Amino acid sequence: MTVSVAMERPAFGVGLAFSPLAATSFKWRGTTGRTLVDAALGCQVAESPRTSTRDIARAAIRAELAQVALVLLGREGFDRVTVNDLAAAAGVSRSTFLRYFASKEEAVLGAFDDQGRQVADALRARPVDEDDWTALRRALDTLIAIYRQDPVGSLAMARLVQDTPALCARRLEKQSGWQPLLAATLAERHGATDDPGLRPTVLTAVALDCLNIAVSRWTDSDGALDLEPLVDEAFAVFTPRQPP
Repeated sequence: MTVSVAMERPAFGVGLAFSPLAATSFKWRGTTGRTLVDAALGCQVAESPRTSTRDIARAAIRAELAQVALVLLGREGFDRVTVNDLAAAAGVSRSTFLRYFASKEEAVLGAFDDQGRQVADALRARPVDEDDWTALRRALDTLIAIYRQDPVGSLAMARLVQDTPALCARRLEKQSGWQPLLAATLAERHGATDDPGLRPTVLTAVALDCLNIAVSRWTDSDGALDLEPLVDEAFAVFTPRQPP
């Protein structure tokens, strides 16, 4: 299945198929269904027997608030919307909103916090005889899957980030925070347990740049291009050529 969508700017409903919000004071209405934000924020925590009901509810509420933020910020523009506006749109107080997200940037990009660990877990699971560059490319499939699950929502978020310098900077900052973990995970494949060294650090940095460039091209095409081949094409630029 390819990640491709040709569309006008989307109009979103909000809501989660399993969200336990009936017992809360949230006032918005919308369609139900699994969304980009639902998936990216890791609301699958319900599958873990060690996760408490409170944790599940908190993750679901975060997903709902993030969805409201994505819709409003995408429609009105990042700089024109305040935290008070986001709280009002969600039907909660400012203090309640800030308990879940410390800023507007975090409401949009909070999902990025856990994605580095997800990629590291996927990298750790790759075959030991696979070359590092291929292993990194395949580990990024865990992020591409988010775009595949909800191409319309993914495109809306990508547009918002790309069009907002503050969000671009914050996204890069978050991804920079992934690099030590990914480099260490890559080094573990070769038995290193201390300093991962220069090579794994460079490879992970270049891999993330390839992903970002591919997402930017996909966004510029309004989702008409397929994201996965774009990532493959970017990685191919740095794939060692086989001798004739």
